Amino acid sequence: MTLKTTGRLSRREMLRALSLCAAGTTLAPFLSGCRDSLQTPESLEKLGRKRDALDGKPKFLIVIGAAGGASIVDSFLAVRQSESSNAAAFNTFPDAQVQGVADSPFRAVKYSNSRMGSINIPVDTDQLAFVKKHASEMLVATSVGTSVNHGIAQKRSLTGNGAWRGRTLQEAVALQWGGGMPLPNVNMGTGGYAERGTDDSLPLSCFGEPVVNPSLWPLGLDGSRGIAGAPSKDVIALARSTRDALDQKSIFGRTFQDSGALKRWSEQRGVQQPKLEALDLITKLNVLPNLPSIPLSKYGLESSPDGARLREVFPGFFTDPVQGQAALAFLLLKYRVSVSVTLGPDFNVAVGGPNGIANPPLAFDISHNDHRGGQAFMWARILSTVDSLITLLKAEPFDANSGESMWDRTLIYVATEFGRTRPRPSGATEFGSGHDLNNGFLLLSPMVKGNTVLGGVDPNTTLTYGFDARTGERQPGKVTSNEPDIFSGVLTAMGADLSGSGLPDASAFKRT
Repeated sequence: MTLKTTGRLSRREMLRALSLCAAGTTLAPFLSGCRDSLQTPESLEKLGRKRDALDGKPKFLIVIGAAGGASIVDSFLAVRQSESSNAAAFNTFPDAQVQGVADSPFRAVKYSNSRMGSINIPVDTDQLAFVKKHASEMLVATSVGTSVNHGIAQKRSLTGNGAWRGRTLQEAVALQWGGGMPLPNVNMGTGGYAERGTDDSLPLSCFGEPVVNPSLWPLGLDGSRGIAGAPSKDVIALARSTRDALDQKSIFGRTFQDSGALKRWSEQRGVQQPKLEALDLITKLNVLPNLPSIPLSKYGLESSPDGARLREVFPGFFTDPVQGQAALAFLLLKYRVSVSVTLGPDFNVAVGGPNGIANPPLAFDISHNDHRGGQAFMWARILSTVDSLITLLKAEPFDANSGESMWDRTLIYVATEFGRTRPRPSGATEFGSGHDLNNGFLLLSPMVKGNTVLGGVDPNTTLTYGFDARTGERQPGKVTSNEPDIFSGVLTAMGADLSGSGLPDASAFKRT
């Protein structure tokens, strides 16, 4: 029997459809809800994702932009020389430098007693402690990108190359879980990591709020506090009300009263700004201490209740941008200001750290001059930041009743634009590398399928190969682009409702 419909069901058509469904007739093209009532594994998974996304509790995404090309074969998928028939020609390591982790597919590189020759600073790193500590909540997915341009590839690592109408992961998370939060999506990234997506249908609140200086930015979240001799709040409210009334009557205001841009500006200034001030974010997000050189109390300001703890965890917060970003990221999530925060190193030198330089020039892209030393130094920098954030989030209760921690509802996505070329001069330990589409991404969360590598590495070329995003089955020889799989995998692991997205099934990413 064939049922015809114009898209709206009459009462009679609905009854006929339900009776046929009860009789076991397949009507998926006609009535998808009838198919779901059969409770197939696919429909149950879809319903589970929707329940996760709509349970009324926020989930959080931290994107760390590993700018410059963080090479996965210089970390968790490193290849030992004894495993490769072309060990001297490609980026393989002496066996002793690649440490295994019991009952885990991950590797850990030890790069000790060496120097980054291009800037002559010591490099002494060991990834083993991090992997042992976090392996159960780590997932590495191999990848092949579509660009080796920094800015383009950075943005594609966030949009899956336009996988869902061009929106970024951060925007998708802000849309699903950021309702009611003052700044759902805060972006402290650089280059393509800081760009918004291209889905103009999203609410403006979903787009990233840029933050350039994380240590000073909170001081701008109140229009009058911190100003010596400022009028009282009542006087300021009266002045603002008078200003708004005059603006509306002005020639400019009357001429452009229907302008969308002016309406947004008026809403931000007249509605959002007072909300931010009422939340006292100028205090809650302020990591700066009250010192003679920073006399907060002189101007009626205070350090955050979490300030002392964060200054201990991130002692370089004021001079090292990544430490400052990480401290602010924690506070933005804790105080429910945001559900998505983006941070990461840029290409500029940052002073600090035990060796005087916290961030080398070009970040991971210093690999052009010094691949091994640059990768080791920068991976240590990223992993140290990740470890500190996880430790803080694990110690922070999500709420007073559920028994969950903030970490239980958070996913960290280490997004890098591309990998590095694999060939090296025969047996060289110091060499430069270029940009390569072939690489992999790191995800960490209690929500991902932990202790998992999706895909693998061909030891004879040190190139990664692909996988089936639905089943997780390895597909040796597959080197086609899988940017939409990674994008879908992040959101699937978080339990986002992807109905109507057209994204590939990425069930292999999610903890079951």
